[in-house]
Amino acid sequence: MPATPAWPPRSAPRLFVTGPLAEGASLPLDGQQAHYLAKVMRVEPGDAVIACDDVTGEWACEVVSAGKRDVVLAVRTRLREREAVPDFVLCAALLKKPNFDLVLEKATELGVAAVQPIVTRRCVADKLNPERALTIVTEAAEQCARTALPRVDAPAKLEALLRDWPQDRPLFFADEQGGEPAAAAFAAHQGPAALLVGPEGGFDEEERALVRAHPQARAITLGPRILRAETACISAIGLWMAVSGDWS
Repeated sequence: MPATPAWPPRSAPRLFVTGPLAEGASLPLDGQQAHYLAKVMRVEPGDAVIACDDVTGEWACEVVSAGKRDVVLAVRTRLREREAVPDFVLCAALLKKPNFDLVLEKATELGVAAVQPIVTRRCVADKLNPERALTIVTEAAEQCARTALPRVDAPAKLEALLRDWPQDRPLFFADEQGGEPAAAAFAAHQGPAALLVGPEGGFDEEERALVRAHPQARAITLGPRILRAETACISAIGLWMAVSGDWS
């Protein structure tokens, strides 16, 4: 006798929705989410959809109806609670739009709790579209099966970031001029942390001195090569997750 297929199937579409969700609730969807389910994924009544609300976790839902402009789901069973997220914040200087989009996407996939965009003197951009940023991190979280969305804060100037920096959170500073090996620095610390990465042209000397003088700043090196800003962000997050985060 053939085994009963698992429900919901691993291939079921995954969406972040406005919550909180609860067993037995009806979940009407419209706009882009309804279009994605009905026109792209071609769901039909009885099909499974996995919904996350960034509050209660991940839920298996069943399609009740799928029209041209709206889709209605019935919330059936909670599959997972909202994941425990390592308290690691990426403080990244704003880059050219495609490059910063990549940073947002990969930081989400790697599991950061928050992204704090930074404006420095050599930044080529000083603004961030919050709706676009939310779309990028949401789609990345859906694709990698996260049950929590990283917070994306409004851009802050470097001076303001340092002035208001909390006393209980070390700020690991990726300095192309050298510092403590990143792996050793990460391994020596347990608890909340943050990573500061500069723009395409790096920090100027006055900014670098300002960061290094901050009591919570710890200069680190990411190896013998000068990395692009987006590469530094991605590689350092991965290293932190392996040494001190949820990969360990």
